[in-house]
Amino acid sequence: MDIKTAFQASAEGRGKHRRSPILERADMPKARRIVVKVGSSSLTSIENSLDELAIATISDVLAKKKREHPSIELVFVSSGAIAAGLAPLGLSRRPKDLATQQAAASVGQSLLMSRYTDIFSRYGVTVSQVLLTAEDLMARDRYQNAHRQLERLLDLGVMPIINENDAVATREIRFGDNDRIAALVAHTVKADALVLLSDVDALYTRHPNDGGERVNSVRGEEDLAGMAIGSVGSAGVGSGGMVTKVKAAQVAASSGIPALVTSAPNARAAFAGEDVGTWFYSTGDRSTVQSLWLQHLADIEGTIAVDAGAAAALRRRRSLLAAGVTGVEGNFEGGGAIAITDEQGTIIAHALSSYSAGETAQMIGRHTTQIQLAMGETYDGTVAHADNIVVLP
Repeated sequence: MDIKTAFQASAEGRGKHRRSPILERADMPKARRIVVKVGSSSLTSIENSLDELAIATISDVLAKKKREHPSIELVFVSSGAIAAGLAPLGLSRRPKDLATQQAAASVGQSLLMSRYTDIFSRYGVTVSQVLLTAEDLMARDRYQNAHRQLERLLDLGVMPIINENDAVATREIRFGDNDRIAALVAHTVKADALVLLSDVDALYTRHPNDGGERVNSVRGEEDLAGMAIGSVGSAGVGSGGMVTKVKAAQVAASSGIPALVTSAPNARAAFAGEDVGTWFYSTGDRSTVQSLWLQHLADIEGTIAVDAGAAAALRRRRSLLAAGVTGVEGNFEGGGAIAITDEQGTIIAHALSSYSAGETAQMIGRHTTQIQLAMGETYDGTVAHADNIVVLP
């Protein structure tokens, strides 16, 4: 399926699960469906091998939560496959090249799942392995398949354990970290809450060693203004940091799902609704995966500048026509993710471009008839269709 037709109607209305009312932090015990993500830095030792105690500890928390509340549905997004494969391959650190990362993930994924299967079985919890790539949550047919699979597993009382499919993902399409996959999975299964666990207990105004204070909650972008959000506490085996956790929490919150960012040792307190971590309040209603991806996750490949008339039309949810284009930057192909800027240079929208940068440049300021005379009848001058445009707040 080509990217121009990706992300269309999804299976979001299906499934038996009904979401709880929008939760506050203290309401976490009432959540019926929770997506929990644990990062590599919380599951590996200083030597970059699997930390058996850390795995057993987080598994114990999740298993007891299910045993104490049989009706609760947990989806566990676990990093650590690449880290788990390092020692068996004789590697001392996470490899930088994609092929070796894939090899490590291929070896490590089975080791990681073996640990989880063994531990959870002791509590009578059945788990399953679900490997996803970016395309699985971006293309319509694959998204529907992922949705159906996860819903059926949850209906059967199984706890899905999800990881990015590093063994086959390519550099061009992979998310690069499981934080953002967790946010999109939370959207896919209509979760009541997303919990992002790492080795950092909360978001801070600046590094705690420099006197930074814990950010108790985030209600919008204004609460993050002026903060230097970095990868505090990273153990060097993951591909994300605090910045990716904040972005993932914002993605979830923007689709109506509150999120909590805290440390793995705080997991039990988080489920109990205690005052730990940083709580991201829901900031929007449910939206399509395409909208979430374009707004928060897409790798922007170029920029198209537009005049005031085109900018006003975009804000009215109209398509972008070549007549309103004033400039093109970047080297994108048709279907590539682009930013659209107004006359002041402010980014007002993200979109999937209908044409390549070169083709779009030939259309600047032209109307349909002029374009078709110069380039052929297949070119109608719609630089980005309204269905493939997300106007930014």
